[in-house]
Amino acid sequence: MSSPAVGPVKLPLLVLLALAAVYLIWGSTYLAIRFALHGYPPLFFPGLRFSIAGVALYAFLRLRGYPRPTLKQWGNAALIGILLLNLGNGAVVLAERNVGSALAATAVATVPIWASLFAGFWGVWPQRMQWLGLIVGFVGIVVLNLGGDFAANPVSAALLILASLSWAFGSVLSRRIDLPKGLMSSACQMIGGGAVFLLGSAAIGESWQLFPNPQAVGAVLYLILFGSLFAFTAYIYLVQSVSPALATSYAYVNPVVALALGATLGSEHFVITEFIAIGMVLIGVVLIVRYNRPA
Repeated sequence: MSSPAVGPVKLPLLVLLALAAVYLIWGSTYLAIRFALHGYPPLFFPGLRFSIAGVALYAFLRLRGYPRPTLKQWGNAALIGILLLNLGNGAVVLAERNVGSALAATAVATVPIWASLFAGFWGVWPQRMQWLGLIVGFVGIVVLNLGGDFAANPVSAALLILASLSWAFGSVLSRRIDLPKGLMSSACQMIGGGAVFLLGSAAIGESWQLFPNPQAVGAVLYLILFGSLFAFTAYIYLVQSVSPALATSYAYVNPVVALALGATLGSEHFVITEFIAIGMVLIGVVLIVRYNRPA
C-alpha cells in the first residue's frame, strides 16, 4: 500500500551535487569500462580500481581522525561491497565484453524499480508521483533502445539482470545494517570489493600487467578518481540520506549520458525515438527527485 502523496521536497545542495556526480560521472564510466577492457582482464582492473581508491580514501580519513571501523562493521561493509561492486559492477564488466556500453547502461536502468520494491519489504514504498516517475522513466529506457542493438547473448543478458538485482538489494540492505559512518563506509566497501576481485583474478590466472596501453591505463585512472572516489562516495552518501527511489534514479540518466558519449566519441547518430526517450527519462527523473520523501 503506497504512502500518502506529498508535495515537492526542496533538496539540500549537497544532495544535488551528489546526484549530479552519479548522474554524469557514472554515465561516462560505461564507456571507460569498454576502453579498460581493451587492455586489462575483466577481474583484474576492477580489483585494481577499487583497491587503490578504497585504500587511498581509508588512509585519508584515518589521517583526518575518523575512527577505525569495528570488526563487525568491516564484515558488513565487505558484504555490501560484494553485492554492489563484485556482483553489481563486476557483472556489468563481464557483460560489456559482448554488449555495448549504452545497452549495458539501459539494462541497469531497472535498478530503481528493484530498489523501490526491495525497500517496500521494509515498509518504505515510493510516493505516488515517484511511482509515476519510475514508470515513465522505465518506458523511456525501453523506447531509447527500440532502434538499438539487441543482439546480446543470453549470458550477458543474465549478467546484467544479476547486476541490477544485486546492486538494488545491496543499496537497500546497506541502510539496515551496522556500517562505518560517512565516507568510511565507502572506503571499506571498496577495499573489500577490490580484494575479492583480485583474489578471483589470481585464482583464474589473469595477467597482472599494469600498463598494457595508454587508452586502458587512462580509463582505469579515470575510473579510480572519478568513478570510485567521487561518484561511488557520492552514491553511498545518497543511500544514507535520501529515499531508495531517488538514490538509484541515476540509472535512468546514465543511459542518456552513455548514448551522448557514444554519439560524440563514437560517431553514433540519434534517431527520433531516442529524442523522445530522452524526454521521457528526464521527466521520470524530475518526478522522482521532486517528490523524494526525506530519509
